Amino acid sequence: MGAGLAGLAAARRLDAAGRDVVVLEASDGVGGRVRSDMVDGYRLDRGFQVLLTAYPELITQFDVDALDLRCFEPGALVWNGRRMHLVGDPIRRPRTVLRTGLAPVGSLGDKARLLRQRIRLQRATAPDLLRQHDISTLAALGEQGFSTRIIDQFFRPFVGGIQLDPSLQTSRRMFDVILQSLLGGDVALPAAGMGAIPEQLASHLRAGVVHLDTTVGSVKPGEVVTVDGRHITADRVVVAVEGPQASALLGLPLVESNPASCVWFAAEAPPIPDRYIILDGTGQGPALNIAVMTNVAPEYAPEGETLIAAACPGTNDGGIEPAVRKQLRAMLGGSVDSWVHLRTDAIAHGQPTQRPPFSPKQPVALGQGLFVCGDHRDTASIQGALFSGRRCAEVVLSSLT
Repeated sequence: MGAGLAGLAAARRLDAAGRDVVVLEASDGVGGRVRSDMVDGYRLDRGFQVLLTAYPELITQFDVDALDLRCFEPGALVWNGRRMHLVGDPIRRPRTVLRTGLAPVGSLGDKARLLRQRIRLQRATAPDLLRQHDISTLAALGEQGFSTRIIDQFFRPFVGGIQLDPSLQTSRRMFDVILQSLLGGDVALPAAGMGAIPEQLASHLRAGVVHLDTTVGSVKPGEVVTVDGRHITADRVVVAVEGPQASALLGLPLVESNPASCVWFAAEAPPIPDRYIILDGTGQGPALNIAVMTNVAPEYAPEGETLIAAACPGTNDGGIEPAVRKQLRAMLGGSVDSWVHLRTDAIAHGQPTQRPPFSPKQPVALGQGLFVCGDHRDTASIQGALFSGRRCAEVVLSSLT
């Protein structure tokens, strides 16, 4: 049950193995938290989301060419309260070395530490990183010698945006794995929106497998009961829903949530010409990351129009738009006043909280034919959701032999 990424990945593997599969989804479409909507001709993802091309499950489970990916430039523009400064990736973009070196974002020592960190992560494997001594991301950065200045100006908006945790209390294991993926590939958007990812997964399932607008009220071994009173029997039941809902249905330990909000604006012209994500390094928020989506993927808007996403991790506030507009006006100028507010996404459960000590690969087999999967059983990422679903399906199949 559940047609998010984990549920679809599990269903696809079981369906491909010739098993009879039924997927029950409460909403009106597939994707769970990874969906896209058309609003006044603009393509809005449900919250600011990106796909990291270094994720192993991307190659394992997808026709990547069919996703028609559009990529951000590696690095970011950092607003320090006066102007934008580039913190680029001189390894992949040598032309950015001078601007990055001169940017008043951290010290030269901090930038040398960034290079050492890159070398360390390139030499490590993801399993090794997930087994290392665990502390918070903030403590790990301090332990590595990074200054408070670069932590606040760069890491807090950058990593806080990825982990939906501006406090940087998330596991350093998670941080290192995500940073390794960032350094090893591109940050991308499918031309048709993030919703193209679950839609491609669902397209591999046989007709009639997915049942939309079907809410499950309870689960027990061998049976699922929908809220409208239908009883569905099954040899194996896989619960593939968000962590808090899985906890409620299965009596599992509580899964805490990192919330997020995202404010979407339409504009006549882009405020910057670049394909970089903008970071607010002042700490005054509420938006930490700003992305001119159409600089990266013009397909997100009608021809000649501009779409901007202002991501506010760590908050679940549907009324945050006025504060975001005021913030962006200070950063990007008076043209912000003419931007049209398209929608604000307020997401109570953006990711499961994964604080130290964090242990991935939580059990998916619960006994008596019950199974569970989702990013709360592996890593809080698209990679984690996809891997969890596929891993769970393999365990189900082994239980049937």
